[in-house]
Formats: sequence, structure tokens, C-alpha cells
Amino acid sequence: MGVLMGSVDKKLRGLTLLAAGLLVMHPAMGESDMEEIVVKGDLGSLPGERVDSVFGLEKSILETPRSASTVSEEMMDRFNMQDIDELVALAPGTFTQSFFGVAGSLDVRGTAGETYFRGVRRLDNPGNYPTPIGASDRVDIVRGPASPIYGPSKIGGYLNFNPKSARIEETGSYIEERTGELSYSGGSWDRSVLTAEVGGPAEFGGKPLGYYLYGEVEHSGSFYTNAPGVDQSLIQASFDMDMSDTVRLQFGGMWHDYKGSQNAGWNRLTQDLIDNGTYITGTPIPLDTSGDGFISHDEYYAGNINPFALYAFFGQKDMDLDTLSAASFGFDYENSNLPLQNVGTTILPMSSTLIAADDTLENQVTTLYFDIDVDLGNEWTLTNKLFYETYENLNENAYGFSQFHDTWVVEDQLILARVFEGDSMTTSIQISPSIRKTTFKHGDDYFNEYFSRRDLTGPSTALDRRVLSTRIDAEYSEYYVGEYTDLGFGVMLDFSHQSGLSLLLGARYDTIDMEVETPAGKTQSDAAFTSSEGGIDVPVNSASDDPNGVSWSASLSWSTPVGLVPYVTASEQSTVIAGQGSELQVGNVFTNAAFDSSELLEYGVKGSLLDNRLYFALSTYEMERVDFNAQSITVNQAVKTEGTEFELRWVVNDQFLMTFGYSNVEALMLATLAAGSEFSFLGAEDLPLIDPALLWGGQVGGLIPVEPSKGVRAGMPENIMSVTGTYDFGNGMAVSGSVVDVDSVASGQSFAVTLPAYTLVNLSISYEADDWSLIVAAKNVTDERYFRANFPDLFGTTVVLPELPRHYQAKLSYKF
Repeated sequence: MGVLMGSVDKKLRGLTLLAAGLLVMHPAMGESDMEEIVVKGDLGSLPGERVDSVFGLEKSILETPRSASTVSEEMMDRFNMQDIDELVALAPGTFTQSFFGVAGSLDVRGTAGETYFRGVRRLDNPGNYPTPIGASDRVDIVRGPASPIYGPSKIGGYLNFNPKSARIEETGSYIEERTGELSYSGGSWDRSVLTAEVGGPAEFGGKPLGYYLYGEVEHSGSFYTNAPGVDQSLIQASFDMDMSDTVRLQFGGMWHDYKGSQNAGWNRLTQDLIDNGTYITGTPIPLDTSGDGFISHDEYYAGNINPFALYAFFGQKDMDLDTLSAASFGFDYENSNLPLQNVGTTILPMSSTLIAADDTLENQVTTLYFDIDVDLGNEWTLTNKLFYETYENLNENAYGFSQFHDTWVVEDQLILARVFEGDSMTTSIQISPSIRKTTFKHGDDYFNEYFSRRDLTGPSTALDRRVLSTRIDAEYSEYYVGEYTDLGFGVMLDFSHQSGLSLLLGARYDTIDMEVETPAGKTQSDAAFTSSEGGIDVPVNSASDDPNGVSWSASLSWSTPVGLVPYVTASEQSTVIAGQGSELQVGNVFTNAAFDSSELLEYGVKGSLLDNRLYFALSTYEMERVDFNAQSITVNQAVKTEGTEFELRWVVNDQFLMTFGYSNVEALMLATLAAGSEFSFLGAEDLPLIDPALLWGGQVGGLIPVEPSKGVRAGMPENIMSVTGTYDFGNGMAVSGSVVDVDSVASGQSFAVTLPAYTLVNLSISYEADDWSLIVAAKNVTDERYFRANFPDLFGTTVVLPELPRHYQAKLSYKF
């Protein structure tokens, strides 16, 4: 842990100053009280409700020695939140670079996060489909790795979704009578969403049962030209059943069918395009020699439009065409197929992006769970959590990328727990063996992926449209079939003393059996991986490994008499290096790089003040991957991050609620720092002395030196501030608003293109009368022109995603 200690003193001084300031602000704060906090008008925003998504123990967010936030259904409704990207306004430390326009998961603390469902890790979803939030009773955002009880996880953090249920979480009883709601949402670009939900008490076989059903159907258009819009259906069901006084069942599931498209955004990226919208037009030289309307891999290879410039580092501003040619082994750029023809300029609309008419992103996911809770007597309880999830995914993009996943996972956790009450000490213990098996089939098709051949002033044509591997089931770049099974054993101990001191300890051991192969005839290469051991190149198409590791967590906190709770947490967490479809790569498994661990050191202070109407949390942290060579460039990078997060939620009175959030983060790319460079693709601003129209008929590849970025991860804002507020007039009407202020960022690792800072303002007004309610919302009220980086490691100076302009939504609901 020594590597994480360097800046601790400086950050501790900041924590001390804030705590002192709060004490001065309100010296009479009352006794520390960890009982249920109930404040009228809080919309479920305050941290009194106990959650088990952080450590597996029923501690409130205030009691939990970790930076975490909860967002209730009431908060999401009041602020009209539609996807996980909007959670940034209420959860410091979260921000997502564009994963080709799909809100699958959040980046947490500068690195890719994960998604959990009722405390169990779901299959990876960086951009396979937008994660729905409408069926959730509460979303927990946990910053830092998961509890050792939950198994291997990513270092950054995760979102935990709690489905709507008929059981009242605070009391454990069922809702007393049937309740339900119908709603319809409309808005800009033909938005059309219909939801229906109903829940209540019932009996089955003479046993009391609670049920809750939720359904959603959407058929919406899109702001972006040629985009297919969104067609999706979602059904969720949850059941709670008391078999006896000592046995309870919880079971249910979710089915989600989604169809839309990814969005690579604008191509032919220049700073002038970002600043003024000036786009360079022109058509590439035709390569479709067969005349079938598509460019095959063989036709692309014959065209020779992907030179590699060995010494053409991004940021080398004095490189002219002759120097670039020399660096590219004598490649003759001017007499090649790279120059554009009929070059001109125009002002490009924000809506004109790389989406083609037949692009598609299709995903069907089924999630099931079955829990048994047993009271064993003598204050021992036993819980068995059985979880199953499967998805089938198809992703096709005309510019030359296709992909599929066919993956399923089953996990069973057994949790034996007891609370020991002593005279001055309460001890909680959890013992949990578990097994998790993942089976996958995955294909990636990214060779000959060319963004810049398409002129965005017109549709995709035979000049840029490639034959896709998913349509011919051949010529993939990567193709993996395999499985891995994790056997784990975890223990958590919580010691809480009447003085307010609490010590939380956890440990876990995992051993994982991994197998993966690349079937013959599926890929362009004869080898999935080439081993050079002993100086001889050997093709490798299958691999197996059985790594193991220990995860642990230790936290010390003190619930002081004045309402402040300082804490410190240290952790080392194992992680499986899996890809976008939860697949393992042959190369990673063969080189023992599919399993690694990360470290966390976090200090913080929390407080519940002003008669429990004001909650704040301040934390500072450092975390990093132990082995920088173990990573997935798309979803699980080797990074070191450090930062500070502050969150405040204040129920000013029964009518007015406000929140404030701030995060400062720096994420360093460890593999880039170690190598001194990384591979990427050159954009126009990387070679400012060369006319980009001479290059955009293909793509030049090169190495990025670490000097321009100093290893800092591009696309991730250093500072983000947010303020939200909602005021209830007491007559059925309420107004709400949020402001999120985001720093400027580099679009790519060369730091050659800068995306401007922006301030995003959302406003809404709602009205409730008897069983009816109406909310009207304006998003991006000031019509801010802003962008998000699109996969900055590889494509940061070649493509960027323009975000949505001002738009409107309205939702009419009827409750019964």
C-alpha cells in the first residue's frame, strides 16, 4: 500500500478543514443517531435507509465507511431522469465518456464501472444496450471495489439496481393494498414511451405473498440522421413469499429486448470542426472492384490504405508529408488511394453522424433470481441467492465494425449470518461460499474499420460500406468460445462499540478455472495469439489457466457525538479481465493476464446535521491496478486514479430540497506510462503541416508518446460540479432543476483536440391532482453545444460524439 500514501497528508488537511467548518456553522448538532432518518419532503434522498449493496451488511450510507450515493425512485421521477448518464447530477465521481453513444454503464472514479442487480454482478455491458432505470425502486452508486462477499470486481465502482417490490424495505411488511400506475411519455424526436405497473398483497397456497409487475414499451425516433431510433420492451416481476415464520422466498426476473444503434459521431475531426462546425467534404477513391456495393477485406487490403508510421508520433507538430512517408517505410501518400477527391467545406449539423441506414444494435437480456432466507434460530440466518443472466447481442456498423455476444452466467451465493449483541459491543458476521460460472461465445470484427471515408453530408455508400463478418459468419478479427468458473469463499466481520468506533474487516479467496479457444476458420488470422517463448513464434488458438487470489477490505470509522463520522478504508480487490461480452481472450489466459488485483486507500468524513436534514460526505482516495499488463483496453484498463469527492443533500424545509456535488479526479494509464507510448490512430490535428484530405481515404496508425498527456486518461474531466434543487409549492405543483458543470477535456491521448467545457441545465415543472400527475421537462435549456470523447485511447482525434441540443419531454401518469 506504500504506493498510495504519497498525497494523504494534503488531503487529510482538506477533510479536517471541511469538518471544522461544518462544526462552526452549526455547533449544536445533537447526539449521533444511527436510527432510521425520516424527514418529510426528502424524496428518499437522505441516507437513513439501510442498504446491503456496499458491504453486504445492513448499514445505512451514513454508517458505511465508503463513498456511496443512493438515488431513489422519487428523485428520479421528480428530476425526470431517463438513463444512467443523468445520474451524474446526483452522484459525484461518476462520468461516462461516450461508448459509441450507448449508456450501458457509468465510468466511476475515472475507470469503467460495473452493474449489479440486487447485489449480484451482472454480465458486462459497456455499450451493449442502454441500462434501464425506470423499473428500479432505488439505484445505489458505490465508488471503489465491491465487498469481498460479492466476488472479483473492477476497482472503480458499480451501480446496484434494486427492482420495485411489494415489500416495504423499512418494515419488511407488504404494501397493504393493490397499487399501480399507468404513464405515457412523449417529447422531441417522436419520443413515445408507455409504462404500466401494479403491485400488492396476495396469497398462494395459503401463504402470504407480495407481487410487483412492471412493463415498458418504447418506440421513439432520434435526433441523429439515419438513426433507427429506439424500439424496446421491458418486463419485470418481483415476488416475496412467506413460507413460514422462519422461511421467506424472494424471486423474480427481468426481460429486456432492445433495438437501436451505436453512434461513432462526427468523423474527419479538427479543432475547427469542434469550435465552428466547419467540416471538410470530399469523396474517397472507390475500392469496390467487384461492384456488389460493399468493400470486402480483400478489396481493402488490395487498396493498401492503412499505412503504419513507425516514428509518426501523435503531437509531432513539425512532421511534413515527406517525413511521414519516410516514417511509413517509404509509403507514397500522394499517389496512393488515401487522398479525397472533390474537396470542399461546409457547416455540419450536430445531427449528421456516422450512423448508416442499416446500422443496428440489438440486444435481448434475461435476468432471473431466486432467494431463500431462513431463520435458523439462535439468531443465525441463512440466505441462498441464486442468480442467472443471459444475453444475445448483435452490433453492426457500415463503416467497418461488427460484433456479437452469446453469453450466460449463473451464480449461487450462500450467506450464513449472525449479530452478537454484547454489553458494549455489537458484532456482525457473514460467512459466504459461492460459485459463479460464465459461458461465452464472442466475435469481434474491426480490421479495416475506417471512419473518415464517409462524407457526412451524404448517406453511406459503396465508397465506405464494408462487408461485415456477422453477416457472412467469417473473417472475424477475434473469435472466442469458452467458459470460466469461480469458486469463492468470503467472510465479513463488523465490530461496533458503544463509543461509536466501528471496525469492519473482510476477506475472500477465489480460484477460477478458465478455458477459451478460437475455432478454426472463423478469423482472418491463423492464430488468436502468437507466443514467442524461446525466440520461436508459435501460434496459439486455445488456452487454459486456474488463477487464484485473495481480496480483503479493512475499515475503521467513528460515529462522533457531534454527528460526524470520519473513516478510513483500505482494500485489495481481485478482478477478472473480461471483454465487452464477458469473454476471455486467448492471449490473456495464455499469459496468465486474465486475473489481477487492484488497491484502494480512501479517507473520508460524513455527517448528518441540522436535525438530520442535512447530509454531507467528503472523501479522498487513491487506487491502482497492481499489474499494468493485465487489462482490457475496452472495459477494464490498468489505471491509477486519485481524487476527491464531496456530496451534500439538504432538506431546507418540508418544501425545498437541494443537493450539491463535486468531484476532482486524475486517471493515469499505467500501461502507457510503463511503455512510454501507446498505439492509436492519427487525426488531422496530430499532423497539422499535412493536408488531412490527403489521408482521409484511409487511416494512418502510429504510436502516441506519453509526453503530451503525461499518462492522464483523455476524455475524463478533472473537475465536475453539480447543483440540483426542487421546490414543492404544497398545492400539487413543484419545480425542479439541475446544473452540471464539466471541465474541458482532451478528445484523445495525443491531447491534440480539446473539447470545450460546458454547463448543462435541465428544468422541469410537475403537477399532481388526486390520482393524476403531469411533468414537463426541458433538457439542455440553454442549448449548450457540447461533445463527449468517443473511445479516446484509439479514436480520440478521429471521431467525437456531438451531444443533444435543447429538447423537451412530458409524462402523464395515472395512479390507482
